[in-house]
Amino acid sequence: MRFTRYSKWTGQDWDDISLEDLMNALSDYLLRSGFEDQFSSRRRARRGNVDDVDGPTAEEVLEQLRQAIREALRNSGLLDEEQYNQLFDENGEARDERLEALIDALIMRLLAEGYLRLEGDQDAFEGLFDPEKREGREEDYSKVRIKFEVTEKGLDFLGYRTLRDLMSAHGQSSFGRHETRHLSTGIEAYESSRKYEFGDTLNLDVTATLSSAIARQGARVPVSLDYDDLMVRQSEYESSCATVLMLDCSHSMILYGEDRFTPAKRVALALSHLIRTQYRGDSLKLVLFHDSAEEVPIEKLASVQVGPYHTNTCEGLKLARRLLLAQRKDMRQIVMITDGKPSALFTESGRLYKNPFGLDPRITEATLSEVAKCRRAGIIVNTFMLTDDYYLVDFVRRVSEIAHGKAYFTTSLRLGEYVMMDFMNRKTKRVK
Repeated sequence: MRFTRYSKWTGQDWDDISLEDLMNALSDYLLRSGFEDQFSSRRRARRGNVDDVDGPTAEEVLEQLRQAIREALRNSGLLDEEQYNQLFDENGEARDERLEALIDALIMRLLAEGYLRLEGDQDAFEGLFDPEKREGREEDYSKVRIKFEVTEKGLDFLGYRTLRDLMSAHGQSSFGRHETRHLSTGIEAYESSRKYEFGDTLNLDVTATLSSAIARQGARVPVSLDYDDLMVRQSEYESSCATVLMLDCSHSMILYGEDRFTPAKRVALALSHLIRTQYRGDSLKLVLFHDSAEEVPIEKLASVQVGPYHTNTCEGLKLARRLLLAQRKDMRQIVMITDGKPSALFTESGRLYKNPFGLDPRITEATLSEVAKCRRAGIIVNTFMLTDDYYLVDFVRRVSEIAHGKAYFTTSLRLGEYVMMDFMNRKTKRVK
């Protein structure tokens, strides 16, 4: 007979905590958009410290990660009641040094198991955990710079969790192969079988094939199959689609007391995971647009932050159109996520023309002209606007009319749901 022995938790069994749950709890920190950094950078600038201008020190970076894990352990349900009471007092403060030891052990596990990677001086990083190793070198350590980056494994996991949560939010009305937290009694339905034709995928309907052979030669063994007996199942045809996700990373995406950029990054991760695992014939490219526009690999998404930029929507559309025209797919579409009006434009001479006040006719017309070029190239432009300012409504309406796309005025809380449902609604069509 098998026995299970229970004992009081001492705080030393680090493997009790799921790294997947910890990554999920840390997702806001790991996908940070610069929303918090804008305040710390201002404080560093006011202090006038030259070293601080280059960014936080190694100790500050490590302490930021420690604090994020500390908050996750305190507030995210990673610990059961007994474990929580072992580490925290009634005021939510650490009871003793065991909490810090646990946090440091979790950091090492995240690095060892490939969810995070360290960029910078490895020896200096190890010295942060060993006071004796850096004794007498405090001045050198004040100049050391390190940073933690999310690996491809970590990004893929965050994309999976985001996608699961977005699709599960729709309950039992799930789409296709996507997971929900509910079970269903339904089955997948196919069209009736038909005779095999050269070039068809050999999705053989065994029952119909044998029935055809028996009807032709009678019920005898062995059954002799002829070419005309082959019957194949018909199913829905899933078109291939090339998508460019355009993310606005102008400064307004983190202003006005709201972080709009982190939810947009989550959408990019979820779409990437969906396409990689379910629609392998599709493609997804990521374009950031600000004063200019650039293509960014999905694996670099976590480190992308907003900057003190304007919104050059025209340049973003131009780059997206060029990327899509290089893709040989049944459908091509642009998913544009933004929170403001176009406010920048490259002139014919290459100079950046900026006007952040109102809708500048020069910038507006150039942007709409680029939308028209997308439409003529067979590219659909769908706009997800994270604001509903009255003077933008008419502009977005004109974009949708020209591009024959859709416009959604939503919030950062509902953005992922809107984008995923729009993508799924366009994804499947039936061949007549």
